[in-house]
Amino acid sequence: MNEGNPESSGREPGSTSRRGFLAGSLAAATAAATAGLSTIPGLVSPASAATRPNILVIVTDDQPKATQWATQKTYDWIAEQGVRFTNAHCTTPLCAPSRSSIFSGRYAHNHGVRVNANPGNLGQNTTVQRYLTQAGYRTGLFGKYLNGWDINASPPHFEEWALLKPSYVDGTYNVNGTVQTINGYTTNVLRNRTLSFLDKAATDTRPWFAYVAPYAPHGPNTPAAQYADTVVPEWNGRPAVHETDKSDKPPYVQNSTSTLADGQAVRERQLRTLLSVDDAVQAFRDKLVALGQLENTLVFYVPDNGYLWGDHGRVAKSVPYTPAHELPFYVSWPGGGLGSGTVDNRIVGHIDIAPTILDAAGITPNTPQNGFSLLSSSSRDHILTEFWKKGTAAGGVPTWASYVSTTRQYVEYYDLHANASGQQAGTGQVLFREYYDLVNDPGQLVNLLYNATPAQEQALGIPALAAQLTADRAA
Repeated sequence: MNEGNPESSGREPGSTSRRGFLAGSLAAATAAATAGLSTIPGLVSPASAATRPNILVIVTDDQPKATQWATQKTYDWIAEQGVRFTNAHCTTPLCAPSRSSIFSGRYAHNHGVRVNANPGNLGQNTTVQRYLTQAGYRTGLFGKYLNGWDINASPPHFEEWALLKPSYVDGTYNVNGTVQTINGYTTNVLRNRTLSFLDKAATDTRPWFAYVAPYAPHGPNTPAAQYADTVVPEWNGRPAVHETDKSDKPPYVQNSTSTLADGQAVRERQLRTLLSVDDAVQAFRDKLVALGQLENTLVFYVPDNGYLWGDHGRVAKSVPYTPAHELPFYVSWPGGGLGSGTVDNRIVGHIDIAPTILDAAGITPNTPQNGFSLLSSSSRDHILTEFWKKGTAAGGVPTWASYVSTTRQYVEYYDLHANASGQQAGTGQVLFREYYDLVNDPGQLVNLLYNATPAQEQALGIPALAAQLTADRAA
């Protein structure tokens, strides 16, 4: 074949949902929109049935901030004509855990997918696709699902799919249950499959949910042929790339030796690879316009995690430093009031996507979530980020958890790991700690806990931060 991705603590109490006035503003929708609505008790409010938006979630792979140059059409649509969240984070900077948080609205310590090897730990009854399917949505998945997922197995609660085994050219896909090779650049194949799914809205009156997850710009960051030699803007690093004294960092950072040149090379390939994603997003917008569905489609654009371009000597993710967990995060829904090109400075994360989708669709989940709806006035003063080391082999990034606000970050590393079944094991002893003043040291060059005295720790507020981090990890 040929064819051319709330933290329970810190949340303000008594916050109100926007569903009430959004439903009122869209009350003139036709009764036909309720056809096929599930009557699952406690899931869908009848008053919201006629105003349910379509939902498009685009998830890229390993895309850090500072990549707007390659996704300008995406930015012009979803950010400039929607909402740009300036303080957005992945709660676990690793592919499968972060995607499981997107699907479930839960932290990794709750959904159970701590590492890439155990996708089966995700409770499928907790996922947004389960709720939307039961509420009468037409659902589709196009691209990468969860790392470690058997390509022969169908993704639960999707009506249509083209599940990609990660690759860039002539990929292997599970298309609605049939495993096959489809020739062509995979981002373009997924674009075309998604467009075909959207086209069905011309005759199928059900609201739809499309989850689109290209492999780009994950390594080896292979660009499409037409972009293979595209000249990208020059970049000479940032302070953390030029860090010379890492004696205050944990041993794995001290032993990291990636250079500016290494970071520049990865950045160049990532930007070139993202150009095809940008083309696909533009095609989605054009299709929604042609279908007359742009106004009432809720769109998310977000990566699964960020990436370091030589910061602290690393070209990688999985670490607590800001380039690994800070994200571009754009949302648009003109019919729901998210179409005016605004900036939202709240601290948000992957755990907020599912609650927002369910709120917009008028669905009340009967499984717990850690996030809050971005359609509400809810906010938090910090967010938890966390990561688990897989197994006990020497080397690699240790298990860690972190308190992150707009002004400071506190990190603890632990004697813990994810075992063969993905469960947490180990003593839990704290092995190393870091604290950064993000206002005066955004590059995280100076660990203020290194050789700090008890009095200095008290002055920094470390005991309270440690207690909060413990509470967050249990929430």
